[in-house]
Amino acid sequence: MRAREALRAALEYLSAHKLRAGLTMLGMMFGVGAVIAMLSIGAGAELQALRLIDKLGVRNVVVKAKDFKPDELAEVRKKSLGLSPRDADAIREAVPGAELIVPRMQIDAYKILSRHGKTEGKVYGVSHLHAKLVSLPLGEGRFMDARDDETHAQVCVIGSGARRDLFGTEPALGQDLKVNDVWCEVIGVLAPEAPGGQTLQGVSVGSTAREIYMPVTTATRKFEQDPLKSPLDEIVVRLAPGVSARQTESIITGLLDRLHGGVADYETIVPEALLEQSRQTQRLFNVVMGAIAGISLLVGGIGIMNIMLASVLELTREIGVRRAVGARRRDIRFQFLVNAFTLSALGGVAGVLVGIAIARVVSVYAGWPTVVTLSSIALSTGVSIAVGLVSGLYPAIRAANLNPIEALRYE
Repeated sequence: MRAREALRAALEYLSAHKLRAGLTMLGMMFGVGAVIAMLSIGAGAELQALRLIDKLGVRNVVVKAKDFKPDELAEVRKKSLGLSPRDADAIREAVPGAELIVPRMQIDAYKILSRHGKTEGKVYGVSHLHAKLVSLPLGEGRFMDARDDETHAQVCVIGSGARRDLFGTEPALGQDLKVNDVWCEVIGVLAPEAPGGQTLQGVSVGSTAREIYMPVTTATRKFEQDPLKSPLDEIVVRLAPGVSARQTESIITGLLDRLHGGVADYETIVPEALLEQSRQTQRLFNVVMGAIAGISLLVGGIGIMNIMLASVLELTREIGVRRAVGARRRDIRFQFLVNAFTLSALGGVAGVLVGIAIARVVSVYAGWPTVVTLSSIALSTGVSIAVGLVSGLYPAIRAANLNPIEALRYE
């Protein structure tokens, strides 16, 4: 029997039993849909993690100042000055393998305005090397340079959201904006990015859309700060290639513990470790969700086996007639396998559509990025077809082994 003839016969049989075939395919459809949805959500989570790690810098160690309640802060400051330029200098001198040490200072901005509008956002004083350590792609203009740091220049680089609020459709470069009581010239605008922030293993990286960056020397000299507040809110340490970030973190922690009198008013973040934790979590998620989807496919396979066994009884007399006119056992076996293949393949195709739809719904309503890949579609449909063929094997063998004479007598 040719494959084309067997496929046509299988489609005719399924069209004659639409309801039965549809119910049988539901198991495969939801199983494949669950696999695709699970893999797409997992791929989206990995993409989000990679974006966050790229923003933090995979070769970086980030030291951040902790936040305290006002009454706690007063007690902490009796023992520790907080994260300060002294810490950056100590790391530069004592930590081997540290290529760049870049401090960041957050300004308490109660007013951000221009001649065209106003906005709310975060204002940071950073080194001109800051853009080399973290991902800050520019859409217009330039970032600060060494001369801006040396001359305490009143210049700034603003996010795309701040640009829109402050200048609308007007050109932003060369225009002035006011932070508190200090006027700054806009020399650069960051490229637009996805709205909202990102979080990985409890570490949050906010959107840069409404962030404003100016030279750290300008921030320290021309803006008043709360005397109890940590002088710096962050120090980013870039490591040389091949230097272990986790070992360096332990060195930095020991150094800062001595400088801060044993007060834990800072925390360290190792993006490399965060990435590994994220991958471990993702692998666990894939195993759990894969097991659930596998159960769905198994149930679908049992449904196919059930319907194929029923078909053997239903077509017993027809099988006897075919054997009587010369059909071989392998022809009967092949026909039943094609029937099982057709059921699982159609269920798999429908499942692909269901999986893509679930992924889109999750992305739109949950705000979670999803990525549907060709490999996930190929894997899920391949597994569904394999399950269908395995499930149809026993009914096919049983049909092929029927005695022709007894089959002709079957009522």
